[in-house]
Amino acid sequence: MRITALAGGVGGARFIRGLRAHLDRVSPESEITVIANTGDDISLFGLRVCPDVDTLLYTLGGGIDEEQGWGRADESTRVQGELEAYGALPQWFTLGDLDLGTHIVRSQWLAQGQTASEVTARLAARWGLPEQRIRLLPMTDTPVETHVVLDEGETQRAVHFQEWWVRLRAEVPASRFVVAGLDRAAAAPGVLDALRDADVIVLPPSNPVVSIGIILGVPGVRDALRGSTAPVVGVSPLISGRPVRGHADACLAAIGVDSTSAAVAGLYADFLDGWLVDPADASVRVRGVETAVHGGPLLMTDVDATAAIAADLLALAERVRR
Repeated sequence: MRITALAGGVGGARFIRGLRAHLDRVSPESEITVIANTGDDISLFGLRVCPDVDTLLYTLGGGIDEEQGWGRADESTRVQGELEAYGALPQWFTLGDLDLGTHIVRSQWLAQGQTASEVTARLAARWGLPEQRIRLLPMTDTPVETHVVLDEGETQRAVHFQEWWVRLRAEVPASRFVVAGLDRAAAAPGVLDALRDADVIVLPPSNPVVSIGIILGVPGVRDALRGSTAPVVGVSPLISGRPVRGHADACLAAIGVDSTSAAVAGLYADFLDGWLVDPADASVRVRGVETAVHGGPLLMTDVDATAAIAADLLALAERVRR
């Protein structure tokens, strides 16, 4: 079986890890292609940082800080401390010493002329993803960055998404999101083929606006999903209107969408076939989309719990197969 997933950072990474664990038990030859959001990439201290790609690498490669959900396990921050001593800015985004190795080599390879796809493949090989039958693709090789327009009384200003997310904790209301570079982006090599050739397409519980929503903005991606003959199924990132993790509710508010599982499914209604929800949202109905209720709380508390969610999602895919 060939499965293609559109994924952001923590939620997407944890779901893919659980999906791989489930497939190892029932269909070990299955292959997973992950199309990663690169819209929250940022340049810091002269280095190119790709938070969602790196979270996928570390989580699937066994090097993630499990408590945080991002960054490296057993990390230290001596370099960041030295940068602070020099007065280097910004200091609101912490780069760990081990994590810096990834950013340095990525920036070096990009400067040598390699594409983001080529660099990501080399990083994925270091973390053992090919041995797990997981192929990790950036959504585009074009540099893309998401910015947030903030309302401040009579004036507005734009900040990088990471500043809004990390420093401001999404507490300052966003007026809108502007994705710089998306208008000239093209899907990275292999992305559209992975959507066309998939047996199942899944949407993990990633942020529907600034993760999956950004991937859907890459030219050709949404059309490929609409034209897919494979079932497209997703997991709600909300339980009773609240994000399982992160600030998805603040993102939805910025685009004028209610913070409900039904409203999130509505963002995908032009191509979505099945939607897995928490028991608390059992009454959710979306026109043209079959809703299934997970057997317990829709929480990825550990690999086994996540594997059970993945199993229910694939069972839903079989029910709605076109």
